[in-house]
Amino acid sequence: MTEKEKLNLLVREGEGLTVEFKERFTARIDEDMVAFANTKGGVILLGVRDNRTIAGEELTNDLKARINSIAKNCTPPVQVKLKQIQNIIAIEVPQGDEKPYACGSGYFRRLDGTTQKMSNHELRTMFQEHETTPFEEKVNKDVSWDDISKDKIQDFLKEANVGIKRIAPRDLLTSLSLAHDDKISNAGVLFFAKEPRKFILQSQMTLIAFKGKDRVHIYDRQDVQDDLLTQFNSAVMFLMKHLNRRSEIKGVNRKDIYEIPFEALREAIANAIIHRDYSIRGTSLMVEVYDDRVEIVNPGIFPGAKKSDFSKISVRRNERIADMFFRMDKVERAGTGIRRMKEAMALAGLIAPGIRQTGFYTIIFKRPVEGVGESGAEDFTLKTTEKKLGEKLGEKLGEKLGEKLGEKLGEKLGEKLGEKLGENEMKILEIIIQNKFVTIPELSKSLKISTTSIENNLSKLKKKKALKRIGPDKGGHWEVIPGEQAGQR
Repeated sequence: MTEKEKLNLLVREGEGLTVEFKERFTARIDEDMVAFANTKGGVILLGVRDNRTIAGEELTNDLKARINSIAKNCTPPVQVKLKQIQNIIAIEVPQGDEKPYACGSGYFRRLDGTTQKMSNHELRTMFQEHETTPFEEKVNKDVSWDDISKDKIQDFLKEANVGIKRIAPRDLLTSLSLAHDDKISNAGVLFFAKEPRKFILQSQMTLIAFKGKDRVHIYDRQDVQDDLLTQFNSAVMFLMKHLNRRSEIKGVNRKDIYEIPFEALREAIANAIIHRDYSIRGTSLMVEVYDDRVEIVNPGIFPGAKKSDFSKISVRRNERIADMFFRMDKVERAGTGIRRMKEAMALAGLIAPGIRQTGFYTIIFKRPVEGVGESGAEDFTLKTTEKKLGEKLGEKLGEKLGEKLGEKLGEKLGEKLGEKLGENEMKILEIIIQNKFVTIPELSKSLKISTTSIENNLSKLKKKKALKRIGPDKGGHWEVIPGEQAGQR
């Protein structure tokens, strides 16, 4: 591929672990430089907007001097290579040999398609068990380009919404940093090999449904010995098959609602694939369905992370695999997986998923079924009651808000608030239920009203004792107040 063709491919693929777009030059690119140096290296493209359109930027002598000066002022200095390709400036930053790197604003790293500042805790955790060459990046000497599936490449391009009909496997894997110098890495094998298990024996997922609460009577089993996207999709379909669901009809549309929110289950499956230790031979990622719970068992533990760290920091063993799942829109940015699982379970009125870490990492979702008893899962009759409360609340607060708040706040909140809240106040509560960390500017943008109006509405909600602020303005969060107090002045 020519330099022009490589650049066009990077722009089409979008931002990711090793690619950052900047519409124009700013001095803050030092954060992206140290982030790439601290992670896997990458390229900053000046003159490209976030939506993949070209703004253009010219590499003048003055700009070249400023960029080199910024790189030298990092600690330790970051080595960069500058190129003018058409009307775009490419700043190539290799992975550093003297980690960690810092700039004037602190220590940064790449997480999916974002540059993220690290706390001292994250900094220690990230580098205390640093492996020179992770398993996913090691070259697999047994695989050749004839072993790479063009169909799987097309499946990825479709999932990642990359508008390319045909591309040589060598060009795509190289652009995604899954191949170097014509040699394919283990991550490339896991995603694109025709038979991944031929080269990585432990590349498999086992899906099992048990009758009862113990690992005794198996009534359904599926061994998925294929690429990681196929594993993900197979696990999702298996859970859809074995979990209870109910249907709601609104107008001409029918919506299936599963007993465990699929948003949480999909996040858990993706995170297990991303964080798995693929170097452990003789293992399989397990998805197990019991009468009272679902368990996702992941070989290996998170590197350097304690159980108390989960949902607070994000340390990834497999950055390349994480980047691929981010590009396919299977995970959110910034490592928010566990928090998102907890929020999805809370919105459904279910207890938070449990975590068990031994030699393996296990996440446990309790099923809301009758007869669970001491397992801690809620009784199925409670779900029926919650649904009725949601319907009653919907009559008071509007159909959409009722869906979000019904199960969380109950009938009393609906009766008391429904008569007292304005339309914007109800919309604000709905957004806060979905994201308790939402900011005033974000609320303003969502509702398309001024920040002053948002502040006035928040003040009214506080006076009505429907809402309160937990913690400081910066770093705190909102909390909707259920129960007798809600709606009272």
